[in-house]
Amino acid sequence: MRPEFEDEEEEEEQGPRGPSYITPAGRRRLELELERLGEERARVVQTTAAAAAEGDRSENAEYIYGKRRLRQIDSRMRFLRKIIEQSVVIDPSIDRGDRIYFGATVTLLDEEGNESVYAIVGEHETDAERGRISYRSPLGAALLGKQVDDEITVHTPKGVKRYTVLAVKYVDLPWPE
Repeated sequence: MRPEFEDEEEEEEQGPRGPSYITPAGRRRLELELERLGEERARVVQTTAAAAAEGDRSENAEYIYGKRRLRQIDSRMRFLRKIIEQSVVIDPSIDRGDRIYFGATVTLLDEEGNESVYAIVGEHETDAERGRISYRSPLGAALLGKQVDDEITVHTPKGVKRYTVLAVKYVDLPWPE
C-alpha cells in the first residue's frame, strides 16, 4: 500500500460498524461534502483528460497527479455514501426527558470542580473544540442512560476521570460554520 493513500483506504476498510446515529446537521454536512467532491471530481476528470491528450503519460506529472486525486476522491465518496446510507438520523431537539441519550447536551462537573458542556453526537460529527463528543467515545458511552446527579468514571489515555452530571437538555445542534 502506498503511504499517500493509507488514510483513504483505511477509512474505507474500517467503514461504519452497523447503523450509526447522526444529527440532521451532521448528515447535511456529509451530504455537502459529497456534493463538493462530485464537483471537484468533474474538474479533475477534465484536467486529467486534457493532460492525457498531451501524449506521453508516463512522465506527465499533471496526468499522474490527476489519476491519484481521482482515486482519493472516489475512495472518500464511497466512504461518505456508506455512512449516509447506514446512518440513522436522530433530531437532538426532541426532548427525551432527564436521561442522557444520543443528542443530549450535558453539563458535567469533574473532580477538580471544573464544569464542562458536551453534546453527544455521531462519530462522524465530533468536534472536541466545540464540545461535541461521539456517543461511542469512552465519555459519551459512559454518559448514555445516566441522569442529573449520577456519577461516572471514565478510563482515558490520561488516566481515570470522575464526573458528576449537573444538567441534561435536548436542543437543536446546528453545524457550526
